Amino acid sequence: MIANHVGSKYPDRFRVALGKAEAASVGSTGNAVITIPVTEGTAYIVRQITVANANGSIATANVVVLTSNDGNASNAVSNVTVTSSVTSNLTYQDIPLATAAATTVFTAPALFVKVNTAVTNGTCDITVFGDVVTL
Repeated sequence: MIANHVGSKYPDRFRVALGKAEAASVGSTGNAVITIPVTEGTAYIVRQITVANANGSIATANVVVLTSNDGNASNAVSNVTVTSSVTSNLTYQDIPLATAAATTVFTAPALFVKVNTAVTNGTCDITVFGDVVTL
């Protein structure tokens, strides 16, 4: 942002980190194990979901990002993905987006991570990047 301009509280570009869950636990399975609050915009296009900064290897975790907390696959933002590349705090993996995400403008105030396969004591940061359509 450009701090010395009127309206500087708004982003100076619209590709932003829409939301982030820090030190999110993938240690248990369930429909809405992790909540990612969307803090930028009320309508947005998801372009990228990144898993990073793990506290150790979470290479066997199996996750999917949804717009609902009920585990309904028709609300998928991402494909079901094994985080096989995330083996330490120095590795990351981008989760492939679901086909519907390529043409959908989302308005959900939060996204939810369903953990299908847990990693005992595993944590990571999950960041959703995208374009703001409506502030």
